[in-house]
Amino acid sequence: MKNGMKNGTMDIGVIGMGVMGSNLAFNMADHGFQVAGWNRTPDMTEDAAKRNPPANFHPFYDLKEFIGSLKKPRRVFLMIAAGEPVDWAIGEIAPLLEAGDIILDGGNSFYEDTRRRHNALKEKNICYFGVGVSGGEKGARLGPAIMPGGDRSAYESVRPILEGIAACAGEEPCCTYIGEDGAGHYVKMVHNGIEYADMQLIAETYLILKHVGGLSNARIGEIFHAWNSGELRSYLIGITADIFAEVDEETGAALVDIIVDRAGQKGTGRWTSLEALARGVDLSMISAACNARVLSNLTEERAHAGAVMMAPEGAAVTVDADFIEAVRRSLYTAKIVAYAQGFSLYRAAKEEFGWSLDFGKIASIFRAGCIIQAEFLQRITDAYEKEPNLKNLMFDDFFLSSINGNMASLRRMVCLAVERGVPIPAFSAAMQYIDAFRSPQLGANLIQAQRDYFGAHTFERVDKEGSFHHVWQEHYEK
Repeated sequence: MKNGMKNGTMDIGVIGMGVMGSNLAFNMADHGFQVAGWNRTPDMTEDAAKRNPPANFHPFYDLKEFIGSLKKPRRVFLMIAAGEPVDWAIGEIAPLLEAGDIILDGGNSFYEDTRRRHNALKEKNICYFGVGVSGGEKGARLGPAIMPGGDRSAYESVRPILEGIAACAGEEPCCTYIGEDGAGHYVKMVHNGIEYADMQLIAETYLILKHVGGLSNARIGEIFHAWNSGELRSYLIGITADIFAEVDEETGAALVDIIVDRAGQKGTGRWTSLEALARGVDLSMISAACNARVLSNLTEERAHAGAVMMAPEGAAVTVDADFIEAVRRSLYTAKIVAYAQGFSLYRAAKEEFGWSLDFGKIASIFRAGCIIQAEFLQRITDAYEKEPNLKNLMFDDFFLSSINGNMASLRRMVCLAVERGVPIPAFSAAMQYIDAFRSPQLGANLIQAQRDYFGAHTFERVDKEGSFHHVWQEHYEK
């Protein structure tokens, strides 16, 4: 055994000694747990061992020795890339485990893969947890938000470690049992989708302030800094203020202006959007954010379009305190809609899969450690604690009052941006969602008539029960 450690002395083993895995292992060691570390490629384990790890961290270079070092029931935490690497790791370690042992997958695995792995390992009496982890490198080291899903009966075996290393909002750890099989990874997936929408809204706010309001980067940074002291206070608003204050050392220009206008994505936002379609839930804001990133990568086409397509001039705008406040109100209102959509998908998943999702607790663990951490989330927790069966977050008294009080500002900003030709897909989607939600008619009666006309898909009537088909007449020459 390495480091003179005896069999059965390690509290937990972490597989994957990359940035996230090693930092999470060090976090566990900082909290008094004896942690074994192993990586498929020994050089990464060796590198982790050289980075001044806590005394409770113990590197291993042999997989059997690594597994043998763990206390029973053995707890193995995977912090490796999603997909085939996870299946490979399970295939390697499962034969070395016994009934009652636990595997935890802390990567961004697709929830259906997690459900499949959970069911397959359950046949071998091995417990499998899909664990959403949010917070990036810093969160992994100092305290992330953690979303574990798996067998409820086995959670107590891992709870002290997971809750011990999680970030805290006040005195409450940002970790709670989420639900069965793939629930943890599902919640993390939608969390990331909401993150997409939140980031897109902030980017569009920047465009409005700069291209409608004509404000400088420095002034925009000051505005975001001020907003971070109020109801918009959040991790993303805070780092946005920092970004606008950063100067490029080579050119002396604002660094944000040196960065190519092209954004990447790793798939969780797209998964969320596709899942919403499968569940029949309107996630238009998250889909808009995904589409915006796709379009951002069409740099040549965008350049050509900018040269050949006319741009509107738009009317002059008075940029004063009222204008800036209207932008702030618009951002806050659209943010409410994004979360309302995300939590509607949680609600649909709870019904579809029979998961024991507690929406208030989910919101509460997002209050610290994760990328979408915000003061705002306490309001969501309060809403679901008051009404656990709330059909839509917008129906909560606080959020309804906010929407009604701020709707005029949101509508004004959408109109101004459209008049100036400034792209605001997420803001527009938020406004359209509100308008559609409150509208007594969406034109769906005409769509259903069309469907019945060409495909005999039937329709319902307003004046009596049942399903009906009409033999439509050709009144006009086609």
